[in-house]
This record gives sequence, C-alpha cells and structure tokens, in this order.
Amino acid sequence: MQEISTAALNATVLWWTFLLSVAFGAIMHRSQFCAMGSVADIVNFGDWTRMRMWALAIATALLGTSVLAAMGLINTDQTIYTANRVLWLSALLGGVMFGFGMVLASGCGSKTLVRLGAGSLKALVVFVMLAVGAYATLRGITAEVRVYGLDRVAVVLNGAQDLPSVLARLTAIARPTWLLVLGVGTALVLGTWALWPREARSPRQLLGGIGIGALVVALWWVSGHLGFVAEDPQTLQHAYIGSTGNHLESFTFVAPLAYTLYWFLMYSDASNVLNIGIVSVFGVIAGSALHALATGRFRWEGLAGVEDTANHIVGGLLMGIGGVTAMGCTIGQGITGVSTLSITSWIALASIIGGAVLGVKFQAWRLDRAD
Repeated sequence: MQEISTAALNATVLWWTFLLSVAFGAIMHRSQFCAMGSVADIVNFGDWTRMRMWALAIATALLGTSVLAAMGLINTDQTIYTANRVLWLSALLGGVMFGFGMVLASGCGSKTLVRLGAGSLKALVVFVMLAVGAYATLRGITAEVRVYGLDRVAVVLNGAQDLPSVLARLTAIARPTWLLVLGVGTALVLGTWALWPREARSPRQLLGGIGIGALVVALWWVSGHLGFVAEDPQTLQHAYIGSTGNHLESFTFVAPLAYTLYWFLMYSDASNVLNIGIVSVFGVIAGSALHALATGRFRWEGLAGVEDTANHIVGGLLMGIGGVTAMGCTIGQGITGVSTLSITSWIALASIIGGAVLGVKFQAWRLDRAD
C-alpha cells in the first residue's frame, strides 16, 4: 500500500508541476518577460521597465519562499543552492558564460522554451545545443573541468550558505527570525523599487513580475511540502518525490533541458523516468503554445543565415556549459536560487547580468564594424 501511495503522490506532484509550468509559459509569453531583453533595454535605450519586472519577480519569490520556510512548510536547507560550499568561481565564470550566451541565442533557457512554443525553429536549435552543452557539463567532457577545476575553488562553511543560516550561527537569533527579517525586508525594498514608477504598475508588468515569482513559490511548495515523504518505504529515509536528486526544487531551465533530451533519446530505458524538471520543460512549451495560438501570435520562425545559425549554436552551448557551471540560469539562480538567500546565487545573478551586458556591447561592436 505504501508503494502504491508513493506512486500516486509522484503522479500528483508531476501533474501539479505541469499545470504550474503551463501557467509559467503562458505568463511569460503574455507579459514578454525576458531577462536578456531587460539587460538589452537598459544598455541600448536606458529603459529599466523590464528589469523592474524581473526585480518584482525576485521580490515576490523572496517573500513567499521566506514565509514558507519560516513557517516550516519547506526546508530550503535541502536545496542545491544552500549547500555549505560557496562556489564563487564557478558562479562567476559560469554566470558570465551564460549571460553572454543568452544574448547570442536571443534569450535564456526559459525564453527559449517560450519561443519554441510560439513557433520558433531558432529556439529548437538553441534547445538542442543548450541541452548538449549542459549534459556534457553534468556528466561529460566539460564536467571534468567543472568538477576537478572550478568547483574545487570554494569557501567551505560549517553549515548551509543561505544568509539566514549564516547569521543564525553568528548570533543568538534563530534562523526563522532571520528568514523573515532578511527575506521579507529584502523583498519589500526590491519590490518598492520595482513598482516605484507608474509605468511599472501596468497590468502586464504586474502579471509578469508577481505571476512568475508566485509560481516559483508554488513549485517550492509542491516539491518541498506536497512531495515530501518523511520515510520512503524503499530507502527508509526522507524523500522528495518527483525530484531529480532527492531535494526540493523549483523552476530552473538548464539541466532540465539536458534531462529532457536524454529522456527522448533513452525513452525505452525503464530507469529513465519523468521528473519535475522534465515535466516543467513540457509545461512551459505547452503554455506558451496555447497562449500564442489563442492570441493569434503563433508564427513559424527560421534561421536567417549562416551567421544567425552560428550565433544560436554558440549561444546555446555557452548557456548549457555556463548554466550548469553556475548551477542555474536567469530563473534557476536569478529567481529560484536567490529566493533561498543563497550567497552563491547572488554571485551567479550578478555574473549573468554582467555577461549579458558584455554580450549586448559585443553585438553593438560587431554592428559598428559591419557598417
């Protein structure tokens, strides 16, 4: 009976993941949420509107995640982001690679899925190349550099690296209190900045910012609370049902693309099963496609030529290699990871933005040379 209930719980977790991911894809398509575009808008036009949408998503995710964790509904110590090793060099170099690559590829991992759902064959090329680069960096040739090179340069702490845990070890104040003080406080400051101009409070801005951030929180709850089993009947240890590596997780779009490609290639392998990451990839594509079809915005789009093809291939590879190295993307580290107040996540976020700035300036330099 326990095995049957575990299987039923796995199905429930994956169905909830799919529904939340459909909403994620539809909201991204409707609101034109785009991290790469937000950086390009600032560099090229001095327009901070879409960056404020991203900031609002971070603030919403921070607020919700901190409250859930403070209430004991999820345990953010059980995420990949809060391990005791601060991989600052991996986050720095990987983030720059990812940020630069997403400019060449016309968008990050989540944007690639949204564009694919809306009919972009360019995005299909990026999807495959990102997945190949990511899998090679998870388990292949570039994994050697990551594991035996970059990841060895780290600051090792005597506990979780999220800021509330660090401060709780340094003071007499308990971690739940620090969660509320830092999480809610940072969310309020960031949210106030994001909503300060009148144009930042438009329906589209609010939908993209609050909607994406709230969905990150919702998937934390599905994975970390609904899918949590205190004692798995097979291992007799705690388990996060439907997760990739037995930890709670939320939206991220680098490694899941690699696992999705592997799922297709090794479909007949009985050990190759669906998980939260793979299902979220399918859901985002479906949500974008549904919204694009419903609004008449579905358009087939192909590559423009050799240079365009090369840009998207190289950009996809850089995102795959850099994203795994940095342990996430503009969503995975930039919202999901940051919502745990992980030190490494903040470094990765800053590095991704820096890499994107370099990418936008590089493209501008190439256009100037062409003229």
